[in-house]
Amino acid sequence: MRAFWSLLQRDLLLALRRRTEVLTGLFFMVIVASLFPLAIGPEMDFLRRMAPGILWIGALLSSLLSLTRLFEADYLDGKWTIPIELANGKQVKGKRFPTWNPVLYNAGSELLLFYKVGPNCSDWWGELITSKDNGLTWTKPRRLPKGIWGPIKNKPVMLSNGELLCPSSTEIKGDRVHLETTSDLGLTWNKTKPLNSGKRLSIIQPTILIHTNGELQILCRSNSKVILTSWSSNNGISWSPFEPTTLPNPDSGIDAVTLTNGLNLLVYNHFNPKYDWESRNILNIAVSKDGLNWDAAVLLENDPDPDSEYSYPAVIQTDDGLVHITYTWNRRS
Repeated sequence: MRAFWSLLQRDLLLALRRRTEVLTGLFFMVIVASLFPLAIGPEMDFLRRMAPGILWIGALLSSLLSLTRLFEADYLDGKWTIPIELANGKQVKGKRFPTWNPVLYNAGSELLLFYKVGPNCSDWWGELITSKDNGLTWTKPRRLPKGIWGPIKNKPVMLSNGELLCPSSTEIKGDRVHLETTSDLGLTWNKTKPLNSGKRLSIIQPTILIHTNGELQILCRSNSKVILTSWSSNNGISWSPFEPTTLPNPDSGIDAVTLTNGLNLLVYNHFNPKYDWESRNILNIAVSKDGLNWDAAVLLENDPDPDSEYSYPAVIQTDDGLVHITYTWNRRS
């Protein structure tokens, strides 16, 4: 019964987003009620007997006018459903702030959608909504505790001890990386100290790899022209000092995933550090068995226009083994 009401609520919401189709059905009903007496004559007794049946038929036909639209959003043949607003940044006192960097995580029992709200990266805060019916309905936004931002750009990972490890960073007093953990899907939280001072190097937006020996590795965006990395051997409690990888980074977002076969896959903007600083017109995939030695795998984008942009990638592997990558094209602020 709960699933039925969830479906009904969702379908009504979709219908309200197409008000013209609702009005079409109402106009059709009015036309049927108006033309029927003209068609069969003005005899009141006959109209009185026939009216209930005609009204029911008219209502049925008017509802059929938009029946295909009603179920269009349920197609599972590769088509996207229509967008539904989940968060809008509206505040109690009437202000409205941007909503930033959504991160969706499937915990199995529910979906978690983390995002940030605020006027800028220095003053934003974390919020969380959840869904227990595969995204049909969502809870009201819940603000995360002070000092907790949730995964800042890239997806969290579930550790073997049942803790959800969230890669995070701040851009307040320098750009600094830290990790956050929750053992109850966002109700209570712990976090590490910042892994860097933010004074010499700008490091943000980590992504997490899980190696077959149990070690954790983060790869981070930086302003040092290379992707930086750090390691943990105790489930993210402590981390090694940052070291440079062999992969360039034009201070742009990256994302990575450890595949089910143990191979590590990274999506990033490749560039020549000598000539193309902050260029994002090339988007590459690199793979590694150990997180140290990376091989070029796929050239996703290679635009000859240096001002074009392919950025902020996100990558996951689904249960069927397929790897899915999304990214922004020519971002505009």
